[in-house]
Amino acid sequence: MILIQFQSGTLTLSGIDTLPDCLQHLAKPDPRCGNFRARACDYAPIVLALLANGIKFCDQVRDYAPLTDLHLCMQITPHPHQQQALDAWKKNQCRGIAALPTGAGKTILAMLAIAHLQRPALILVPTIDLLTQWCGVIEKFFHYAPGMLGGGAREIKPITVSTYDSALLNIEFIGNRFALLIADECHHLPSPENRLCAAMSIAPFRLGLSATPELNEEYSAVMKELLGDVVCEINISELTGTVLSSYDVVKIPVELSGDEAAVYARNRAVYTAFLRRWGINFSHPSDWADFLIASARYPSGKEAFQAFLTQRRIARAGKAKLDAVAQILLRHPGESTIIFTADNDAAYEIGRKFVLPVLTHHTKAAERKDFLDRFRSGEYPILVTSKVLNEGVDVPAAAVGIVVSGSGSVREHVQRLGRILRPAPDKPRAVLYELVSANTSEESISERRRAHNAYRRRSC
Repeated sequence: MILIQFQSGTLTLSGIDTLPDCLQHLAKPDPRCGNFRARACDYAPIVLALLANGIKFCDQVRDYAPLTDLHLCMQITPHPHQQQALDAWKKNQCRGIAALPTGAGKTILAMLAIAHLQRPALILVPTIDLLTQWCGVIEKFFHYAPGMLGGGAREIKPITVSTYDSALLNIEFIGNRFALLIADECHHLPSPENRLCAAMSIAPFRLGLSATPELNEEYSAVMKELLGDVVCEINISELTGTVLSSYDVVKIPVELSGDEAAVYARNRAVYTAFLRRWGINFSHPSDWADFLIASARYPSGKEAFQAFLTQRRIARAGKAKLDAVAQILLRHPGESTIIFTADNDAAYEIGRKFVLPVLTHHTKAAERKDFLDRFRSGEYPILVTSKVLNEGVDVPAAAVGIVVSGSGSVREHVQRLGRILRPAPDKPRAVLYELVSANTSEESISERRRAHNAYRRRSC
């Protein structure tokens, strides 16, 4: 009889000399112990294969039991899109990824999934802010105080919320204690480190949540293997005017001043000449690393790197952009507004010029909460941020977004759009302004990050 056990984030299969044919692709010999070893995430396929072939086995893997006393304490009437996602997930043996826009209720979908299974669940989140938010939602809907891993907390319960980083440190010890694995912002999961959180868990049921699950080919394959297929994908345009606010996207080209244009052109020429000389065209993800290596290795590299920083700074935060920000703020007096920048320096510069509160990764947790609470109450109608509000923070409903600068990432742009789409009583039609320095690299960056149906269908 085959004995299956959980050991340090893996499975061991002992009591046999030869591996059954049905497990040949799932386990391999381990000469260190003379047994066979498999990934923890292959627990369900192994058990199902043994059952299907009538092979006797002793299962000593699971260290959990059904949570028969776990029930929703608040009635949830799901929106049609949430019910659609839940039904698709159930139909796929309670495995898969739900791609729903920011503000569409992904957390509520997870509460429905937990209530449906009534099994121990481990929820993975990328930030401490999300850790506390998820714990609050679970307490609200189940009257159950979940365990926490992260931010100095280490309490493991049948329902536990953990940051990816903390789960990585503990999963080899607790990977057999949960039947359901929920990965919030699951586009973080396929990174070489984070993927171990899912690979070392036996959870047969899995739910991935993300507004933007699009990844490169390698990461998409990893996410599919560890979480399942995308079982439901709802676009922003399908929910606008009902679940989400109606919105417009307005692109505003701004001109560099004469001095700025001259400095930009001079530094851009130095930078691009260096790229051509060493055959770097940023057509591959590794090209950025190649540029950094080349700029450190070759005599002209330091000058090229400094030129890159200078031309980027001018394109991102020219004087005309500050004037455009002022004009937009005058156009929307009293409306809740978030101003997005690509870097902290630009955010602080805008904060100083217009005397506005600024949120960056340097902002302490208590101060961040205070700013967001004041923004929610209307005391602070405007917030300036670099990247900390892109995801992982429960941002109160805003009506206006101003993208002063950003990367070419479609994900970043869609996340920023999502920050102004949360519905609110008497909220005006939302609008996202994108400021683009004309005749600079920002024009091509803008085209790349707008490659999403949410922008193609509603751009001005």
